[in-house]
Amino acid sequence: MNARLPLPPSLYADTAVAPVATPPLDVDKTVSVAIIGGGYTGLSTALHLAEQGVEALVLEAQEPGWGASGNNGGHTNPGLKHDPDQIEADFGVELGRRMIDFSYGATNFTHDLIRRYQIPCEARQNGTLRAAYNEASAAAIETTAQQCISRGMPVSYLNREQLREMTGTDRYIGAMLDTRGGDLHPLSYARGLARAAISAGAKVHGETPALSLRREGSRWRIETPRAVVHADKVLLATNGFTDDLWPALRRTIVPVFSSIAATAPLSDGVARSIMPTRPVLYESGHITVYYRIDQQNRLLMGGRGPMRWINSPSDVAYLMRYAARLWPQLKGVAWTHGWNSRLAITGDHYPHVHEPADNILISLGCNGRGVALSTAMGAQLARRLIGGAKAAIDMPVTGIKPIPMHAFWPVGVTTAVIAGRVRDRLGI
Repeated sequence: MNARLPLPPSLYADTAVAPVATPPLDVDKTVSVAIIGGGYTGLSTALHLAEQGVEALVLEAQEPGWGASGNNGGHTNPGLKHDPDQIEADFGVELGRRMIDFSYGATNFTHDLIRRYQIPCEARQNGTLRAAYNEASAAAIETTAQQCISRGMPVSYLNREQLREMTGTDRYIGAMLDTRGGDLHPLSYARGLARAAISAGAKVHGETPALSLRREGSRWRIETPRAVVHADKVLLATNGFTDDLWPALRRTIVPVFSSIAATAPLSDGVARSIMPTRPVLYESGHITVYYRIDQQNRLLMGGRGPMRWINSPSDVAYLMRYAARLWPQLKGVAWTHGWNSRLAITGDHYPHVHEPADNILISLGCNGRGVALSTAMGAQLARRLIGGAKAAIDMPVTGIKPIPMHAFWPVGVTTAVIAGRVRDRLGI
């Protein structure tokens, strides 16, 4: 039998709203759609299916939000990793424009959903800053900003003086501000999504990993520790925790740990001196650092850490040192939590949607932008599950292509992190 593992030792685990009951599945079920994975993608898809009267059942190995969905930086960032012009070049003008509109609109979609279901998750839309501290990155960000502005987006490019006022540090020489960005409490949001999905008619079962998946007659058969599910259609939404349930799928993503350290609540004066208008910020560097101040005046600093589970802020001491470099007034502030989880990086840094067999849909690889993107993907995936291949969605549906030399990813990621930190430190 599968035992529920405790949540990572995060600030979120200590402060989230209470979870909704998601008991293990202990009786056999036959359903229209089975969803494997109880993160934002799976829960949002279940909610959007249930809203349209489709019977959906979510199988989660632990509890909703146990993985990266409940343990991320809490940023709701618009867009994809690549610039709009590049997206159109890669996928053509028609699909490219749909991808751009969809991905940059994902934050509004997410915050609208939160308001519609009155999900208590400390959600705010105070903007996202993508900031640069060297000339090359600043030029690239300005190019991105101009492409967004030319498409009518609520985006502006800020100079050093404007950024000093917004961030309390003179580290940055340029940044793009997108007013659609924001933040939320990730675990409270995951639990709120689960509650909304259940209230709409979906079933959500924790402590219920999918052990095997195979065709049986006209349906799919999913073995779990206590029961069997037969489903007309199946969605795999396991992201950074993808295993070998579907052949070769695990080798299409690199599961990377992203770490966060959080302070004790700062005084109002110190918090105002850092981020007075409360946008979120992520840096354009070789190794991304991201941060925000939450509604209790805590500073949450995130970035790449050890490629293993951590349980203390001392495990990511470089984030604490970097915070003191940005804001010397933080010297002596207590750091109370340090934690991490696994997210999924794809080789091309685009989200991947696959349909490798009839009535099987797969969605994974948000590449660090999963809060808003995976929420919005839920509506897209529900549309595809209901309408089949004739139901166009605003992301490409591609074949499964394993990453070459995938077995060496742990060494490669560790080497890249070390090299990136050195280059960032040297400003090159």
